[in-house]
Amino acid sequence: MSLQRRTFLRLSTLAAATAGVAPLVGAGPAGAAPAGPVAAAPTTPFAVGVRRYDWTRGSRRCTTYIFYPATGTPGGAPVANAPVANGVFPVYNFTHGLGGNPQNSTFSPALAAAGFIVPAPHFIHNLNDVNNGNTSKDVSQIITNTLALNRSGPLAGHINTGIGVGVSGHSMGGMVTHGLLTRWPDSRIISANPQSCLDMGNPAASVRAKVLFVHGDQDPTTAYSSARQAYAEMRWPKAFLTFLSGGHSSFWDDQRFRGTVINWAHWTMYGDTAARDRLAAGATGPGTRWEAQLG
Repeated sequence: MSLQRRTFLRLSTLAAATAGVAPLVGAGPAGAAPAGPVAAAPTTPFAVGVRRYDWTRGSRRCTTYIFYPATGTPGGAPVANAPVANGVFPVYNFTHGLGGNPQNSTFSPALAAAGFIVPAPHFIHNLNDVNNGNTSKDVSQIITNTLALNRSGPLAGHINTGIGVGVSGHSMGGMVTHGLLTRWPDSRIISANPQSCLDMGNPAASVRAKVLFVHGDQDPTTAYSSARQAYAEMRWPKAFLTFLSGGHSSFWDDQRFRGTVINWAHWTMYGDTAARDRLAAGATGPGTRWEAQLG
């Protein structure tokens, strides 16, 4: 499929679709990392902290908010610069869509509460930069910078740098995420979750990730058929959660969406087979279709 067929997008619709979520208070890719020890997946949620890092890649701004498990009472808004919780946690990046902002998203804190270090870059998205790989390369640099925080500073000793990383994203962020599995590969990625994405290219041989797609089949902005092609091209283990009659971001408030992504992350990053076994039941119900080739 040509690049032009893969990357069509209606920007005005996308900007409207990614606005209005609940507010919060408060170098190039390396080779595949060797397997490292990983603790059992958390069974109860954490409080969430957040720290801002004003990074760059060359002349490109890569301002990033890192959400992480924190000390304190679970369930509240992320607390700026809160002490990190005891433990060593995997990295799972989240990239927002057009018009989004990490400070106005509830998804990154939900991942952090589930036991992940979540770099969430704040991009002023540009479709050209998404299509030419600049934004995917930015995310790779942000992952490198995040892993380096394990050596010094307030997150030192709390980041699992030995098992690989996860990446997720919605809309343009979903395209950036799929780009990291295809045309601009990052071989550190072992888990991915493109949401409402377009097919950005053929899977790269250097990336061996377990990939969960989420999409509404009536999405007027990023064509469901394009995401279906991306899924068909992807090697297993893989899964696809379809929200029937769903739009571009209508599933965001559906607990089956969040629960499925967290179960996917717990399985693929923590090796939690119980989370894997919960996937089908948690994703299935009125208005959804679950497909999986898990091996």
